[in-house]
Amino acid sequence: MKPLNIIIAGGGTMGTSLVQIFSQNAFPVTLYSRRKETLERAKDRIAINQKALVQQNILSGDESEALVRRISFSDDKSCFADADLVIENITEDMEAKKRFWQEISRLVPETAVLATNTSGLSITEMSGAVHLPERFAGMHWFNPPHIVQLIEVTKGEQTSDATADFIMELSKAVGKKPIKVQKDIPGFIANRLQYALLREAAHLVEEGAASMEEVDLACSLVIGMRYACLGPFRVVDMGGVDIFNSVSNYLFADLCDDKDGSRLMQQLVAEGKLGVKSGEGFYPYRPEEIPELIQERDTRYIQMVQCMDSFEKKPADEEH
Repeated sequence: MKPLNIIIAGGGTMGTSLVQIFSQNAFPVTLYSRRKETLERAKDRIAINQKALVQQNILSGDESEALVRRISFSDDKSCFADADLVIENITEDMEAKKRFWQEISRLVPETAVLATNTSGLSITEMSGAVHLPERFAGMHWFNPPHIVQLIEVTKGEQTSDATADFIMELSKAVGKKPIKVQKDIPGFIANRLQYALLREAAHLVEEGAASMEEVDLACSLVIGMRYACLGPFRVVDMGGVDIFNSVSNYLFADLCDDKDGSRLMQQLVAEGKLGVKSGEGFYPYRPEEIPELIQERDTRYIQMVQCMDSFEKKPADEEH
């Protein structure tokens, strides 16, 4: 793929990871934020991420240093003037994203490809604010994106095939595994599945059927392991479609179908308990332990990815 001038807009968790991914794959990249303090925090997060990658022997110390040198930081919108690709990671709010794209899509060259890293907002609706919307698409990364391999590429009603194909190929060029969302539906694919599980998990705790710790263990020791290896449809095939059908006939009617969100999460938000970033969510977090927790999470994810890759790359003569 030809050299590209890539701008990542938004210096939060996702943006800081994205610049590392492109830099690791030899793309010079700029992280843009309108706030200087956001860029300074991003530099600290990049250092934490790089430490985990070096410790897991994903990168050498020299490679990590070279990666960081390929990243530029800017709070000046003039950086968009020569962009070949812009990936936006600002707050998950439709109106904020529309305001961003209404301005930025007119600052970039008309040949630039534009992508939003939304978790599930309508690409079609957002594209209404974009100048030349045929070059605009969804490019949904998953946290932590410097480790998780999946990317969802979603076309809006006006997105050209060429734009979607370009984003698919770019995703592969940086070592990711993209899937194309054929219909612009809220939440796309992975988040619809994730939130269906989250709704039932919260319901179990709210009803007193299990503690948060017990629900987390049930997911990590059974569901997470099964789905990591096979996915839901192959799990059913391996267990027997007839058995799963019988269970679904009595269980589906009893599953949570709340339409107003989780009462448990609404209470936490009202109390300002937002998770790691506020020091408490479902669980408490001491400020001094947060960098270590992030590093531990990333280490586990890396080990899981390496394990899955080892199966995919198993030589043919070892399979017989």
